[in-house]
Amino acid sequence: MPLLDSIWMLIVTYLAPFIFVLSLVVFFHELGHFLVGRACGIKVDAFSLGFGPELAHYTDRRGTRWRLALLPLGGYVKFHGDANGASAADFSAVEAMSAEERAVTFAAQSVGKRAATVAAGPIANFILALAIFTAMFYVQGRDVLLPRVDNLIDGGRAVAAGFQKGDVVTAIDGRKIESFGEMQRIVTAGGDVTMKFAILRDGRPIELTATPERREIKTAFGPERIGVLGISSSGAPENWSKKHFSLPGAAVEAGRESWYVVSRTGSYLGGLVVGRESPQQLSGPIRIAEVSGEVAKSGFWPLMNLAAMLSISIGLLNLLPVPLLDGGHLLYYVAEGLRGRALTERVQELGFRFGMAFVAGLMIIATYNDVARLTMQWLNLG
Repeated sequence: MPLLDSIWMLIVTYLAPFIFVLSLVVFFHELGHFLVGRACGIKVDAFSLGFGPELAHYTDRRGTRWRLALLPLGGYVKFHGDANGASAADFSAVEAMSAEERAVTFAAQSVGKRAATVAAGPIANFILALAIFTAMFYVQGRDVLLPRVDNLIDGGRAVAAGFQKGDVVTAIDGRKIESFGEMQRIVTAGGDVTMKFAILRDGRPIELTATPERREIKTAFGPERIGVLGISSSGAPENWSKKHFSLPGAAVEAGRESWYVVSRTGSYLGGLVVGRESPQQLSGPIRIAEVSGEVAKSGFWPLMNLAAMLSISIGLLNLLPVPLLDGGHLLYYVAEGLRGRALTERVQELGFRFGMAFVAGLMIIATYNDVARLTMQWLNLG
């Protein structure tokens, strides 16, 4: 009985929030492809949430088979004439079709329609994130902590720059600062970058120059290399306030929040390419499930906040110019537009093989990181 209780607790605590978050993000991504594809006159053969054996299905009046599959680790939309859910064309099958049937295949559409259909998936991810953030800020508002320096780490960059306890940061590089969290975001993103800080000290404005030190720290998503200045806030109740938003104001704040996630994710991906960031920071489904479970304990809105951040990350990842991903398809269409004709079947096939290897490699690294981290946790507990 204790074993069954433990399994049930694992499902409720971690698996259920993980499936909810990932399914929500994947569903909207694929819905973007689906809606724009249909609007462009493309027939949709299947819409699958999940991979593998089918658990349930429904066929609509236009012939689309809506599938719920066993493995909740993704999904796909299969357009008419595609060989698979990755929109790789089945050229021989398309050639064997009648002219009427061929006209509603994905491959028969103009470059513009195909590009719009492919781009709609990542765009839907960004729209979902904006909608979640807007609702969250409108309903809950935002807790704001005064950007006051309450503690200084001995030997830290802030001490060297001349910061003192009681300083209130009002601007960084000319950008107005309203909260400690906003200051943290700028500093963490600016490791080894010199910044100018506008400070209020005993009511007098002064200016300090400091360079946050780039360090690896542990976060909810694993190790991360960020800028560290060496200051902290006590979080005293009198330093907190609640900022409320109208619906338009919440939408503006949602745009700012989304841009922050985009910039941080894009910065990491770019740093990964040039070797500035470590692939050890990549997290896979195991880590996402673990974080989903921990965040869900804090309530519905923190879980939705995680879903919004994950939605943006998946949208950006899909825009990478790698065949198999949406960005790879868009790259093909750019080449087709410049050449005046599509790339050869052989070139496309080789590209998809490379893309498959690239995506598989990322998944292997991310899963290895997850397993290695869990193993270290178990060893430490032992």
